Amino acid sequence: MKAPFVVALALVSLFVSSAATADEAFPKGQWVSLFNGKNLDGWTPKIKGYDLGDNYGNTFRVEDGVIKVGYEAYDSFDKRFGHLFYKQPFSNYRFRVEYRFVGEQCKGGEGWALRNSGVMLHGESPEEMTKDQDFPTSIEVQLLGGDGKRPRTNANLCTPGTNVVKEGKLFTPHCTSSSSKTYHGDQWVTVEIEVRGNDVIRHLIDGEVVLEYTKPQLDERDAHAAKLIEKAGTKMLSGGSISLQSESHPIEFRKVEIMLLD
Repeated sequence: MKAPFVVALALVSLFVSSAATADEAFPKGQWVSLFNGKNLDGWTPKIKGYDLGDNYGNTFRVEDGVIKVGYEAYDSFDKRFGHLFYKQPFSNYRFRVEYRFVGEQCKGGEGWALRNSGVMLHGESPEEMTKDQDFPTSIEVQLLGGDGKRPRTNANLCTPGTNVVKEGKLFTPHCTSSSSKTYHGDQWVTVEIEVRGNDVIRHLIDGEVVLEYTKPQLDERDAHAAKLIEKAGTKMLSGGSISLQSESHPIEFRKVEIMLLD
């Protein structure tokens, strides 16, 4: 009778140890970096047209202590949209990235993708994406840089396969502008997102709220989202994956941080 008891005790100890390690990695109310500054440990790329984990052309890499998204190996972008997924989902948190656009857009990139990237929140898992899917079904916080001439707001909202509620009504436009100023040039910009499950999501720049909405949810009109609704048994989104986007313009991330909330 001793052996089973010892095995059970060992399993309990292992579980407690693992839980403690997880808690230490993500203590509530404290900023924790999801990027170790050395490599892409904990992150997995998914690029349209390629299998999960195939980092075509070394699109996502770490150099000089920053995550770089680049296209030196591309003859043409050819709508090969990519996303770099963190290894676990989150629900209630603040998320912060410090980024800048650099260089020239990849040949063949869409006109709207000039100085354009994004952070995808409440997303499906990369395993649920199809091989030729453009974007994960998610809530996108759109990162935009100015062209040096015209105004262009930043930290906008885009909704691939999703909808939100705004001012008390279901809001279905694909992209919505924030109230931010324009960020021209190659300057570093800090964007923060407050995510409260299925309640409210706020986009902030320099500590100021530039966009707010509630009740993120899957769009029943979208065929892929409809399958996710059937699988989950609800269209409401209370959590999900986080990913960083590649949309044809080189971008660098030197901070990727999260703070868990109650």
